[in-house]
Amino acid sequence: MSGPLTGLTVVEIAGLGPAPFAGMLLADLGATVVRVDRPGEPGLIADPRHDLLNRGKLSIAVDLKDPRGAAVVLALAAAADVLVEGFRPGVAERLGIGPADCHAVNSRLVYGRMTGWGQDGPRARTAGHDLTYLAATGVLHAIGPADGAPVPPLNLLGDYGGGGMLLAAGVLAALWQAGRGGPGQVVDAAIVDGTALLATQLFGLLHGGLWQDRRGANLLDGGAPFYGVYPTADGRHLAVGPIEPRFYAEFVERLGGLGTEPPDQYDVTRWPRLRALIAERIASRTRDEWVAVFAGSDACVAPVLSLGEAPDDPHLAARDVFVESYGVRQPAPAPRFSATPAGPPASPPPRPGEHSETVLARWSIPDGAALLRDGIVVQD
Repeated sequence: MSGPLTGLTVVEIAGLGPAPFAGMLLADLGATVVRVDRPGEPGLIADPRHDLLNRGKLSIAVDLKDPRGAAVVLALAAAADVLVEGFRPGVAERLGIGPADCHAVNSRLVYGRMTGWGQDGPRARTAGHDLTYLAATGVLHAIGPADGAPVPPLNLLGDYGGGGMLLAAGVLAALWQAGRGGPGQVVDAAIVDGTALLATQLFGLLHGGLWQDRRGANLLDGGAPFYGVYPTADGRHLAVGPIEPRFYAEFVERLGGLGTEPPDQYDVTRWPRLRALIAERIASRTRDEWVAVFAGSDACVAPVLSLGEAPDDPHLAARDVFVESYGVRQPAPAPRFSATPAGPPASPPPRPGEHSETVLARWSIPDGAALLRDGIVVQD
């Protein structure tokens, strides 16, 4: 293993989405992450080798409904720096692996909790998904066309941006405190908290009268004709974002002009006319023809690439934004560190229980042979 978190040990209770993403971030940066899977429980992805959120992790399959299974988790927690779980509030406590149980065996442990609604509040114990959490924060309302319904931004904004990233940041902050002699503590990371936090600037602009509380009417939501996406002659798309006047001037110049009396960039009343002029020009050439026109410029224009195309983008390829590890092309660990660089993903996503015997031995879990014999721990 390599990276700034080498030497850190994390126990991750298997779940979906944001908590595994946080575990992947820590593993990517060098932490040893032991994922506790449930025997025989199918994952969201049929083939666990394709679940890249589990790359670089070890997997032990444990029956958490048996008290001896909970004891295995507590033994792992006793030797760990961090434990993360994504249960609904109260579930970990019922299983005997809640914060009080874990802190009884390791007072310095950072206990990260990942939920959608948080540990308290009227909806805390109800189900939800990325979309419903975004809806409650006001953020979903702001995304989409002016004349249509809000558009789900995949599950990137809630699950991963407001959820997993927030959990990872909280865990690292708590580790900093523990490393300075502070106690272990619970990190309550909720997707609604993190998503609202991501929208901090928008709420400030709204309060200052600089943002309209409706879709497609603002600078960054597709309302401005110089900040949006346009179809090209070949049915593909070009992303256009020259907000600053000098960048906009270069954009118009490379576009070939917009007629003899084009609307002023910031004359909101003439934005529909400006949008039509830009759309007409961009529709006259293919996407890749425009890429050549805008190459090397400050016009803030980029091709809209598909997931399959993105790894071959010249800039991304030059920076190794995508790497090939164990035969799979995938996003590389990020960010980058000058003194303690993280290498490519260390190992492929494991099958549930693939490392059960290894984990039992390496962490000196008592009665390992009996746990395997009785099916409390399962080796794949």
